[in-house]
Amino acid sequence: MISVRDIDLCVGARTLLSGVSFHVGPGDRVGLVGRNGAGKTTLLKALAGQVPCAAGAVTRTGSLGVLAQDPAAADPAATVTDRILSARGLDRAVRALRAAGAALATASGAGPERAALAAYTRADDAFQARGGYAAEAEAARVAAGLGLPERVLARPVGELSGGQRRRVELARVLFARHDVLLLDEPTNHLDRDSVEWLRGYLGGYPGGFVLISHDTSLLAAVVNRVFHLDPARAALDVHNTTWHAYLDQRAAADRRRARERANAERKATALRTQADKMRARVATATAAKNMARRADRMLAGTEPVRRGEKVARIRLPEPAPCGRMPLGAVSLEKSYGDLAVLKGVDLAVDRGSRLVVLGYNGAGKTTLLRLLAGRERPDGGRVVHGHGLRLGYFAQEHDTLDTGASVRENLAAAAPGLTDGEVRRVLGSFLFGGDDADKPAGVLSGGEKTRLALAGLVHSGANVLLLDEPTNNLDPASRDEVLAAVGTYPGAIVMVTHDEGALDALRPDRVLLLPDGTEDLWNAEYRELVALT
Repeated sequence: MISVRDIDLCVGARTLLSGVSFHVGPGDRVGLVGRNGAGKTTLLKALAGQVPCAAGAVTRTGSLGVLAQDPAAADPAATVTDRILSARGLDRAVRALRAAGAALATASGAGPERAALAAYTRADDAFQARGGYAAEAEAARVAAGLGLPERVLARPVGELSGGQRRRVELARVLFARHDVLLLDEPTNHLDRDSVEWLRGYLGGYPGGFVLISHDTSLLAAVVNRVFHLDPARAALDVHNTTWHAYLDQRAAADRRRARERANAERKATALRTQADKMRARVATATAAKNMARRADRMLAGTEPVRRGEKVARIRLPEPAPCGRMPLGAVSLEKSYGDLAVLKGVDLAVDRGSRLVVLGYNGAGKTTLLRLLAGRERPDGGRVVHGHGLRLGYFAQEHDTLDTGASVRENLAAAAPGLTDGEVRRVLGSFLFGGDDADKPAGVLSGGEKTRLALAGLVHSGANVLLLDEPTNNLDPASRDEVLAAVGTYPGAIVMVTHDEGALDALRPDRVLLLPDGTEDLWNAEYRELVALT
């Protein structure tokens, strides 16, 4: 379990939290919410012991499972099954049992056979002590529930797509059966069926968990406590209630504050009006001052009305002129080891066209965008650049950002024609104000990295945008801004998405189905595939 006592949490000179205390025990299902950049991921890292607190203490008892927003790279040579089983040390037990079985099969003579049999018995005992075949079956069920089909379980992790690798790490955390889970955006890269499975799993989880998610339907289904991080007050508001009750309480509190403030302002106005009339007479001047002070105290004693949180003014570039077909591909092929990801994909992106790329996780969607962007070279075929092409690429893993450089330096590199003042103005519109512009990009939250990557496109003049899951990690308000920008962009877009709202904003005219590479005119029948890919 986790106990937090009077912690202060800082990032550089900025104080995220001050004097915060709470406890997460068995059965506590906490939704940790707040705007992008409020400090949710930093708080989760503090709970996990990955970042220090400036003051106070975090006490952990029992086992702790952590799903980071950007999970650490696993051994690329380990198979998917071994990676999941390693959560309970079962991978080593399986390997030892297999080795002992092979030694027993090849042993000859009474003495070696007895020794091999004893070794096999010890290995089998160790295997059974960790759950045995029932645990292996459980791991397979968790993997299947998260959309990892049986055909990928024996493959090395290094051959998987980014979305599949994240599913593996989530499966590993869930399979471990920890006392407390810390989950940062667990639904990223999950299709609709997998999200439904995760809801059911978390709904019946016997331990506690702290969940960061912008998926309000998931929060409504599973949480029984809501922690709202308010960076303006460096405070954490704890609500021991369900998601919908929290929303009702918050709305009621806003209405109460508005009423109280309006009443106080009305009374204060009346007092000041009376004071103004009394100031002209010497006999009543002192009383007038007292009345004015009373009006000031009256307003100071009421809570201010909560202002709407700032929203990034996200816009996409004004596309430079280009030819009729600025981007194309001919017979693209790409393999990783002996795994063929793309086989003979042809593509024509016309000026102003809108193409959505669909396919199951691992079908090659991200690989295709990386090839088109020039981030990787194809094994066969070629990418065709038409007249006047200017590419803008948004990577779902944010690997276009230099994590060692500052926010300002990243934007300046992406838009070298801007002056320093113009860079700072653009960053301000994307909610990177003041000292935030000088933070290293590596310390940004997922949502902040998304905003920075999009800011880099603004002055690129791109006439073809390659967008790989552009709404991942965004809070609802920022997501709405991105979708509005996508909907009004006049250039060509090639998009990979699990988000049906992004599909509505894109309004595709064509669809490319992977891994087969089939291109077709868009029709409503393809919509169902978006939630399943």
